[in-house]
Amino acid sequence: MATSPVAQSPLGIPKSRVRQLMAASVGNVVEWYDWYAYTFLATYFSAQVFPTSTGNSLVPLLSSFAVFAVGFFMRPLGGLLVGAFADRYGRKSAMTFTIVLMGAGSLLVGLTPTYEAVGLLAPIILTLARLIQGLSVGGEFAAATTFLVESAPPGRRGLFSSFQYVSTTIGQLLASGLAALLATALAQTDMDSYGWRIPFIVGAVLSLVGLWIRKGADETSAVVGEIQRGEAERPKLFDFLRHHPKSALTIVGITIAGTVAYYTWTSFLPTYAQIIVNFDKADSLQVGTISLVFFMILQPLLGMLSDRVGRRPMLITFGVGFLLLPVPLLGLLTTDYWSLLIVQLIGMVFLGCFTSISAAVNSELFPTRVRAAGAGFPYSLTVAIFGGTAPLIGTALQEAKNPGLFPWYMSALALISTLVYVFVLRETKDRPLD
Repeated sequence: MATSPVAQSPLGIPKSRVRQLMAASVGNVVEWYDWYAYTFLATYFSAQVFPTSTGNSLVPLLSSFAVFAVGFFMRPLGGLLVGAFADRYGRKSAMTFTIVLMGAGSLLVGLTPTYEAVGLLAPIILTLARLIQGLSVGGEFAAATTFLVESAPPGRRGLFSSFQYVSTTIGQLLASGLAALLATALAQTDMDSYGWRIPFIVGAVLSLVGLWIRKGADETSAVVGEIQRGEAERPKLFDFLRHHPKSALTIVGITIAGTVAYYTWTSFLPTYAQIIVNFDKADSLQVGTISLVFFMILQPLLGMLSDRVGRRPMLITFGVGFLLLPVPLLGLLTTDYWSLLIVQLIGMVFLGCFTSISAAVNSELFPTRVRAAGAGFPYSLTVAIFGGTAPLIGTALQEAKNPGLFPWYMSALALISTLVYVFVLRETKDRPLD
């Protein structure tokens, strides 16, 4: 069997593994910077792109989060198509494609005209940009997570897996930090008119940097060479579902609670605080940035812990935490700076038990031949249905005068996932990658 130099490396982390880690992580930073800039800046550009004639300030914001959700619904397609491409032609080729696609989507968002200038064409252009970005992010998870886990030495898959969210969080930090800097440096009118465009233009430029770095990566699939030479059968689009239906359904159950908790605590919570208790915009972005630094530091520590104690104990801890905590924690929010910071930090400790090992668990459930599509599609489908709609549901419940239902919604989903962790999921820590 033809294997890559990384696959043949002995135990330990030689320089080749470090280079692999950097190639996946740096490109992933750019991907997720572009993706999250939208969330952090939605309150600024919503009134520019969507009509405000209703007189209700929440209507444009609801519209912007609806487009945010539309982008999520392209993620399953990206996870399926790019995942299948990665299984057939290699992880490296797939990651090159996703970084180019994300850069194009980010540039399009930054250049979106206002509703006043072009009417309905403005939200149409914004929606198209989010569709492109959604396809890219779905494919990125499928290719990059399998690339990370396959690059890891035995006994270190949890650690390597954690860098999926380390790099994701760095991307969020860049987006949040730049948004906070602009919000502080620019007047509100300048931020509303042109300041929100700057991060998206920067994201398009950063995509070129990510593309250059990824060109130096080595392929990790142990079978792609045989498939390309015709020595092994090329996997069909839904082979992962046909031959591993239980694994696909297990990923859905694993992800339901994690994705809602993740997008609420790392992206939507500052906006949630703004619309629920009228928390200061600039302060909320600053609190979000501090919390993300804390969250990023947790990832490798919890990933290493999972390599010692296993994946199931970590996931059960997360599930029970988000079953019990959302209602009391979100009830603590006030206009006080420290209330939002404490709520975010507590939630992120439990959330890290999920995010640090998500890539490892998903990849460990499938063999190499269908790993990218198998891990990417059910995960992205679940994220689209539950994660992508979390900001929309939270904002809509506030509009309906029932904001207190949102934390109960999170707890109900946590109950479902916790049952999967306890009764369905088997320990995968010591299972060799097929």
